[in-house]
Amino acid sequence: MTACLALPAAAQQSRHVAIELVAESTTPAAGREVALAFAATPQPGWHGYWKNPGDAGVETRVAWTLPAGVTAAPLDYPVPQRLIVAGLMNHVYEKPWALLTRLALPAGLAPGTRLPISARLDYLVCTTEICVPETRTLSTVLTVGDGAVAPATRARFDAWRTALPRPLDAAATWQRAGDRFRLSVPYPRDAALGEAYFYPAAAGATDYPAPQTVTRDGDRLVIETKGAATPATGTIAGVLATGGGRGLSIVAQPGEVAPPRTGTDWQAALLAFAGAVLGGVLLNVMPCVFPILSLKALGLARSGESERHARGEALAYAAGVIAVCVALGALLLGLRAGGASVGWAFQLQDPRVIGVLLLVTVAIALNLAGLFELPTPQFAGKGGATGAFMTGALAAFVATPCTGPFMAGAMGAALVLPAAAAMLVFAGLGLGIALPFLAIGFVPALRRRLPKPGAWMGRVRRILSVPMFLTALALAWVLGRQAGVDGMTLGLAAALLLALALWIAGRRQLAGVARAGWVALAGAALATAAVATIRPAAKETVALAGTEPFGEARLAALRAQGRPVLAYFTADWCLTCKVNEKAAIETATAADAFRRNKVAVLVGDWTDGDPVLGRFIERHNRAGVPLYLFYPPGAAEPRVLPQVLTPAMLADLR
Repeated sequence: MTACLALPAAAQQSRHVAIELVAESTTPAAGREVALAFAATPQPGWHGYWKNPGDAGVETRVAWTLPAGVTAAPLDYPVPQRLIVAGLMNHVYEKPWALLTRLALPAGLAPGTRLPISARLDYLVCTTEICVPETRTLSTVLTVGDGAVAPATRARFDAWRTALPRPLDAAATWQRAGDRFRLSVPYPRDAALGEAYFYPAAAGATDYPAPQTVTRDGDRLVIETKGAATPATGTIAGVLATGGGRGLSIVAQPGEVAPPRTGTDWQAALLAFAGAVLGGVLLNVMPCVFPILSLKALGLARSGESERHARGEALAYAAGVIAVCVALGALLLGLRAGGASVGWAFQLQDPRVIGVLLLVTVAIALNLAGLFELPTPQFAGKGGATGAFMTGALAAFVATPCTGPFMAGAMGAALVLPAAAAMLVFAGLGLGIALPFLAIGFVPALRRRLPKPGAWMGRVRRILSVPMFLTALALAWVLGRQAGVDGMTLGLAAALLLALALWIAGRRQLAGVARAGWVALAGAALATAAVATIRPAAKETVALAGTEPFGEARLAALRAQGRPVLAYFTADWCLTCKVNEKAAIETATAADAFRRNKVAVLVGDWTDGDPVLGRFIERHNRAGVPLYLFYPPGAAEPRVLPQVLTPAMLADLR
């Protein structure tokens, strides 16, 4: 049990939590507010307390000494953690945390005026065995100025604000039935949710140590637990933790809370599965998958040899596609369970993955061009189940940058479904990608329509090396955007090294030299080691004329002005995004319409996997990009535009 002991003064001098007083701006503007933070770092094994400490503990108290006219707002607490000791529930912080507040400065202060700020903090720190009350007096001096914020300080405050619960813009409802407490919280069915838990802001709502049951029921969450021994009345406030250190600040009114429907919503899972299959089928004609169609074309042409051969290759190809989709889905769910804000195609946010894909694409292009022949395992137009499996795996991996019709909603649903149902959706995506190949493998009438194998296949094979070389060029461009000129140069050098090794291997093959492939393997190993050293470059934002970088604060400001807003989210590795930008968004027709209708355009660049953008994208039922949102003046919710845009479609926005 946590014990709170009165210790000698000498013991109290030993600080178990280091606290730093940080001002967001050391030169705040007169008549404005300036944010302050008490940044706390506990020693290992020690913890501090939330505003409502639970069964034991004390709320942090602050006494200010401020200049005349300066006032301080109450402390804002980040989302807490739970710690049970001897059956008592504690709402604590075991890792570094920050309490935020705001100072309001009076108007009329002259620039250069010094503002001495002092705060005395009384707080409690504990281990699982002992508690120590501590007192700290922290001070700083602010100087009235222009309110400028240093970039490093802004980044610290942005991180601290992310840990604060966000206000829920809808009322929750609570009900007491016997000794049970039931809380209903509006929560979109397509919004991401980790391990949810309700922290009441005051006593009277829940029995703190009692387990809580959280159920998703349509567009709401229902939290049920044992009620407090002395029930509360009226409004109940608190924080709903949603996983990953994030949460919502809620206010619940008393009322009737209907029990949630029990069981997994398999109807929604099956609907998402169907959407994933349809989306996967459409990926076969999307720009990012087109280069892999060349591999399919050669394999399908050879499938006319025998029915057994055709079915075997079709099944192997499908197995490769589905295996990669399921593996990527499992990794995605695992990362999200660990608190990461990632979406579909997350692996392409790493320039090293782009570098490896560049090497693979160059190798396939050179093979199709006839520079060398691949030994077992064979793919890129060669026969055999292993080759078909490898081709399918590569097709699925390269297809991940694309989010087409039907697929977008399905992937978004997969992130909120139970793990088993989500894996079914990822498997459905793989099945959709493989479906055309399966159809030709198992339908003889379709196979009979394929031309018979012959000398033409060699010519077509070389022609189809062109889109693979173009894909390599596109990947080099993406690498340059992510890793800068140095990273792109290193990637191209690695590709050149691999090409030389493959050329030597091809010459040795023509000469009949045994084990000619060892040179290629050595070159591939060296080239892969080279791209493994590539690191992301500092992000440079290059805004198009008339556009601004996306930010939720800027979006809110534009909407408050009554302006229509187009917010679109893109990434350098998303080929679908780039096609839409060149074919629709960056056209003269769209630009003229935006200017005429006063449409503000905000661009969210998700190339580096920005978690802030990732969370915003998730809230709109999407697991990746592209995402196009149009906010008409006065509308409560945005209109989600299709994944395929046209200039005429954008010209109608107003």
